[in-house]
Amino acid sequence: MLGGFSVENDEVNNQWTKHEETIDKFIQVIAKNMNLYGITPSVGRLYGTLYFSDDSMTLDDMRDALKMSKTSMSTGVRALSDMKMVEPSFKKGMRKDLYKSEEDWYKSFTSLFGNRWRHHTETNIEEADETIHELLKLKDNTEDDELKEKIISDIEKLEYAKDYYRWLMKFIRVVESGEVFKYIPKETKTKDD
Repeated sequence: MLGGFSVENDEVNNQWTKHEETIDKFIQVIAKNMNLYGITPSVGRLYGTLYFSDDSMTLDDMRDALKMSKTSMSTGVRALSDMKMVEPSFKKGMRKDLYKSEEDWYKSFTSLFGNRWRHHTETNIEEADETIHELLKLKDNTEDDELKEKIISDIEKLEYAKDYYRWLMKFIRVVESGEVFKYIPKETKTKDD
């Protein structure tokens, strides 16, 4: 009888191990793909670990799970928190800070996409304005008609770029506001599916 229990117990242990390996594999995929959003793989692994954790985690819990320094965990949590992908969690009687992942990936995406794209787009608009300003000064100071024509042509291209960036800012606002979901509805599964 004890032998049967041991074999059954080994099988359950093997199944749990297989489960952990399967989840770890998916966390690696998350980490790898998060660089699309400017997130390092280590921070991506941190998010994946928090996402699949049934309970909120302390920095010590994260350090133990990922075998990384507490400083790295703190930096990663701060970065994820800034992107609204991780939020503080509270548990009565717990003195250490607890964190949990934002489980609404649509919300995380709209926040992350908006922050990243807004910054880059605003920078591009500013750079285009500065370039136009410099080209206009150069145009005013040159007697070379061919150069003046080239400058006028380049300014037209820069104005076109600015039109595109202004359009992109409108798109970013549609994403950030959640209005994008009117046009591209969220995929949702019900318990009956």
